[in-house]
Amino acid sequence: MSLAAHVRTLGRGPGRSRSLTEDEAVEAMSLMLEGAAPEAVGALLMLLRMKGETSEEIAGFARAAQAPLADWPRADLDWPCYAAGRSRGLPWVLLAARLVAASGQRVLLHGWNGPDQAIRDGLVALGIPEVRSPAQAAWALQAGNIAYVPLEDAHPALFQLLDLRRTLGLRSCINTVCRMLNPGRASASVQGVFHPSYRQLQADAAQRLGWRNLTVIKGGGGEFERHPGMEIAGFGLREGAAWQGSFPALTGDHRRLSDLTLSAEALTVLWNSDEGPEFARQIVLGTAALAFATLDLAPDLSALWQARPVLQTA
Repeated sequence: MSLAAHVRTLGRGPGRSRSLTEDEAVEAMSLMLEGAAPEAVGALLMLLRMKGETSEEIAGFARAAQAPLADWPRADLDWPCYAAGRSRGLPWVLLAARLVAASGQRVLLHGWNGPDQAIRDGLVALGIPEVRSPAQAAWALQAGNIAYVPLEDAHPALFQLLDLRRTLGLRSCINTVCRMLNPGRASASVQGVFHPSYRQLQADAAQRLGWRNLTVIKGGGGEFERHPGMEIAGFGLREGAAWQGSFPALTGDHRRLSDLTLSAEALTVLWNSDEGPEFARQIVLGTAALAFATLDLAPDLSALWQARPVLQTA
């Protein structure tokens, strides 16, 4: 079947069009990744945007997108990182991921952030290795329990679909599919969204994919980064069952995350010297706490923070 058949399914018009089944979504994504006609790809993605994606469609797309990644090493925690960062300050989320890794959990981050270089620059500053092959990922996880996988290296075909945003001028469902990629097939995943409506969609898709534990929040700039001054609503899975929860505010400081204007060096200063705004420290500890809850762990965060390994600087 050609991709045009799936475009017809979605675009026949009122009373005749319908959503794709999960199997149809698998086939459609496979065709797109194999290089279907760009006109058909653009039509399908924009019809889905206008209609709104279903969990069946996202699960099918994700299942097909995951297939080429079978050789990547297993991780304990999947941490997608795809926000553009326009409403976020520094990527404190990386410190939270590093803290989880310091506890012995194998954390595999993956992502692409468009023109925003804050995440990639933060990786270098914090000594989080970028890995471009399964072998490199296995070595990094063995050596330090954490690695970051650039989407453009791990899955060039999916990256090309994501990068169509520059051509189409609009976000597509590929952004959601990337968050569901889970290259390390971890049993636990943490995901951030910018638009709250996607929290339940991603949770439902994860359940269809047979995932065990997932927490999705409306996070800073769309990352899995909690605001410590707000009550946080969580959606996802616990042991494969649908779950919703809430996490109380940690502080009375209600400023926006982007209001915390600091130089990039503040990341390493906070990690190495524990110096910086208490608000930033609470972002890190609060985000790490949500990640540990997803892993069904509850370590002494204060003790873990005090025992964190100091970064080696040049």
